[in-house]
Order: sequence, then structure tokens, then C-alpha cells
Amino acid sequence: MGQRGPWKALGIHRCLGICLILLGMLLATPLRAADVLLTASEGSDSVRTFTEELATQRPQDQVRFVPLAQLPAPSQLPAATRLILLDPQSLDWRLQDPQGPATLVLRISRLQAQQRLQGAPHPKLSLLWSDPPLSRQLRLIHKVLPQVRRVGVLYSEDSQFLLKELRDAAQSMEMEIVVEPWDSTNDSRPLQNLLRNSQVLLGLDDPKLYNPKTVKNLLLSSYARQQALIGPNAGFVRAGSLASTYSDQQDWLQTLDSLLDQAPPHWPRELYPAAFKVLSNPQVARSLGIEEIDPQAVAHQLSEGEKRP
Repeated sequence: MGQRGPWKALGIHRCLGICLILLGMLLATPLRAADVLLTASEGSDSVRTFTEELATQRPQDQVRFVPLAQLPAPSQLPAATRLILLDPQSLDWRLQDPQGPATLVLRISRLQAQQRLQGAPHPKLSLLWSDPPLSRQLRLIHKVLPQVRRVGVLYSEDSQFLLKELRDAAQSMEMEIVVEPWDSTNDSRPLQNLLRNSQVLLGLDDPKLYNPKTVKNLLLSSYARQQALIGPNAGFVRAGSLASTYSDQQDWLQTLDSLLDQAPPHWPRELYPAAFKVLSNPQVARSLGIEEIDPQAVAHQLSEGEKRP
């Protein structure tokens, strides 16, 4: 009897060791894959490509796209679903039902959210902004046009709510925001007044003001006075504005990948993608006598500035 005691103890220690190893493996391995459901009103090629790339990044999860018309009411989806909305129509569908799973609203503009939510946060929604942060756009101006102090901004009734945030951001950079309401884009007087009283135009992501019908007047008027237009987005840079910050598909995939690693209760109520790029128009820079912009270097400098307290 006494001789079996040490062997028995050794067996117990060995079993404990195996249990600890198995427990460690269990903790290191997800208990089950997350169900990541993307939806939009239409399943375009770009949407399918985006879904496929996200699925490639997250092989441990079940990532799928289902057209909005094929989905039940949000409250009928499993609570553990991680829902990702890709267009305003899918957000309208989600807002009709206060119940349902935690939801990431991808690439929504500040203006679109204001029109739908009126500034009231929704407990199940995390809003990922598509328009560049106003403070980042001002830092871009400060970087490429360091002499500028008066920044002209056109606004409509829809985008007026952004002006306070813009002024607060400009104050820390010793810039002055000069504003002009543009109630009728057929009337050029507000634009001309603003150009006379400012040194550069900063475009807000407001479709009423910045659209294919107004682009020619905006660009020709500003360049006639040798003033640059910054923003409001990458599309306008290609059309003739000087530069803008923006986030592309890879930046959005990186942001989503990081958020999906977190439990939904930890998702922020709103977020700008930390990853971004700078797009510039060299031909416009030359015509305005501005030193050519190095987009990668400027983006790096802006990013480093955001990391510092």
C-alpha cells in the first residue's frame, strides 16, 4: 500500500499537467466562429469583392453577403450576428426596428447620419464615418499651405451643424473659419463673397453644394482667384481640387478587421478609420504655383501628428 502512494501522486500530477495544456489550447482557440453578415440594397461587383476580401482576412469567421430584400426584420436575426450595413438604404431598414443585433454602419457620412438620427445616438449602432475628419482636413491645409489663416467654407442648411466643430478645430491651429451660406447654387454671389474674404476653400461633404452640377463653377471661380479647394473627397481631387485625405477599401478592411476582433459591447458609437491616405492633383498644384505635394509623406506626417497627445 505504501509503495503505491508515490506512483498515484505522479499520475495525478501528470493528469493535472495534461488538463492545463488542454485548457490553454481551449482558451487560445475561439469557441465558435462569428457570423458576420453584410447587407446592402444591391449586390454590386464592388460589394462582392469587399465581402470576399473580408472573408479572406477572417477565415475563422463565417462572412457572407445577403441582399437587403432577402433579410427578415432586424429583430428576427440571431442576437450573436455581427451585422454590417453598406449603404443608406440598409441603415433605413435597420432604424425601423429598435431590436436586433449589434450593427456596424460602414461608410456613412456625417450629414447622412444627422438626417436620419438627428444627433441622437442609437444603442445598437456603431457609425463608421466616410467623410474625412474636419480637423484632419485643416491639418492638411496647414501642411501644404502653411501661410493660410482664413479658411472659407460654404454650407447649406443640411451641413450647418458641422460649423461649430470646424471652428473649434481651427482655433487650436490659429486659423479663422469664414463661412457663407449657399442656399441656391445657381446664385454665384455667396461663392464670390467667400473667395474675396478667404485664402483657401475647404469643401464639406455636402451633396447639395458639391456635386457634378456645381463642380465647374466651384473650380473655375476659385482658380480664377488663384485659390485652392481642399476636399471634400477624393472624387473632387480627381475633378480638380488640390488635395484631400480619404480612406480607401483596404483602410476600411483594416478598420473592420480590428473591430471584429472585439466584442460588440466594446464597439465605439462612432469612429473615423485610423488608416487613411492623401490624394493630390499635381496639375492643379502647378497651375496655382504650389510646391508639388508628396501624398505618402504628408499622410505619414498627419498620422504621426494624430498619434501624439
